[in-house]
Amino acid sequence: MKNFKFASENAIFESSMGEIKDIRTVTVCRYITALREGGSLPALAEADDDFKYVLKFRGAGHGVKALIAEFLGGEIARAIGLKVPELVFANLDEAFGRTEGDEEIQDLLQGSKGLNLALHFLSGAINFDPAVTIVDEITASRIVWLDALITNVDRTFRNTNMLIWHRELWLIDHGASFYFHHSWTNLEKHAKSPFSLIKDHVLLPQASQLPEVDIEIKQLLKSKKIREIVEGLPEEWLQWRESELSAEEIKEAYIQFLEIRLENSNIFVKEAQNARKALI
Repeated sequence: MKNFKFASENAIFESSMGEIKDIRTVTVCRYITALREGGSLPALAEADDDFKYVLKFRGAGHGVKALIAEFLGGEIARAIGLKVPELVFANLDEAFGRTEGDEEIQDLLQGSKGLNLALHFLSGAINFDPAVTIVDEITASRIVWLDALITNVDRTFRNTNMLIWHRELWLIDHGASFYFHHSWTNLEKHAKSPFSLIKDHVLLPQASQLPEVDIEIKQLLKSKKIREIVEGLPEEWLQWRESELSAEEIKEAYIQFLEIRLENSNIFVKEAQNARKALI
């Protein structure tokens, strides 16, 4: 069993952080193959910058809300020093996919014209296997804390949503986070929830430093940082047919959710600690 230490020292942690940068926009020029591991049918694609990306489609599953969750989860993870493949906005023009032979994929592509989201493809990366690789306690605690903050239900033993690339741990697939936005009611109640599903987190057994990490990360995720991240959401993703809220009102709701959750982080930290005690 390999025991890697993933950027757990403070110096490495601090040096990996920076200001929120503008997200690049690329145009998808070649659909390579479907990645059928995910229920939303992401794809490997090539863009006009000659790089390959894992492309997440606005026409799949939960639509733009999954893209919003992917964007916010990934950028918050990056802001607190965790490794996430570069996120880019990926444009699909109207003609893209018309020659695709698979009708399901053709419908997906046609329903996703406009701005989508993509993650830089980490060539040669392997899926994280908790039976093979042990993550150090600080890194495990940071990841568990992150997923409790954003209510990410999808980092379990069954589906770890982490990769090992060049002996480093990378986080992927945050589209199942922020599930409050599927009902869009009782925002404050959702924001103060303990998130009981943290009991299924793949790294919970190693997450022994949650109170320490809670203090550390809250020094980084101030209101200004949260607002910078949320303001990066494209207006195109915030035109919801099922809601009369404006794009700015939707952004403010996400900001409010995150700020309330941060102010009450002791609730989800305690829940995670209790769940961990039950495991060990």
